[in-house]
Amino acid sequence: MIVIQRVRVRWSGASRGAPEANARRGFDRPVMLPAPLPTGDVVVHDVLADEAASYSRRSEILTGGVSIALDLTLRLTFEGSAVTVARLPGRAAFPRSRVSTRLFTLAHGQVGRYRANFRFRFTDCACDPSWYYEDWLVHVSNGSAAADRFPGGEPEHVVDNRVHLYGGVARRGNRLRRAADGSAT
Repeated sequence: MIVIQRVRVRWSGASRGAPEANARRGFDRPVMLPAPLPTGDVVVHDVLADEAASYSRRSEILTGGVSIALDLTLRLTFEGSAVTVARLPGRAAFPRSRVSTRLFTLAHGQVGRYRANFRFRFTDCACDPSWYYEDWLVHVSNGSAAADRFPGGEPEHVVDNRVHLYGGVARRGNRLRRAADGSAT
C-alpha cells in the first residue's frame, strides 16, 4: 500500500500581500489521516485550503492503482519493495517544467516529503492575465501509515522545490534532500 497526502493552500493574485499571507499561514502543514483508511494499492488523502472558502479545509480520499497518483502529477515506479516517486510536468504557468523529476526512492516503511509552490492561470487563454497560486506539501508513505504519521513523524527523504512566485531571489534550501542518516544528498 502507498499512502499519499497532498495538502494544498490556494490563493488569488489579489491576496499576495503580507496581511493575506498571515491569513493563510499554518494551513500548509500535514494533517491527521482519516481512520480507518480505505484499502487499495494507492490511497490519496487530498486536502485543500482555498482562499475562496475562507481557508476552511476540504478533503477527499481517493483509492486505486498507481495511476491515481497521476492526478497529483506524480509517477510511482516499483522495483521490488521500493517505490520511486517522480514529479511529472503539470499545467503550472510558473515554474514551468517540461520534464519529469525524480524526487526520491522509498524503501518499505519509509516516508518522503515534497514541497513545491506554483502559479496557475485561471484559464488556458493567454488573453486572461488572472493568476492563482498554490503551495503544496506532499507526503508519500511506502506502506500503511498511522493516522499521525505525517504530522507527528519526520520523513526519511525531503525535497523542497519552492520558488519565489512573485519574482526576485529564489528561496534558500531549494532541492534539499536528506537521507535517512541525516546527510544531504
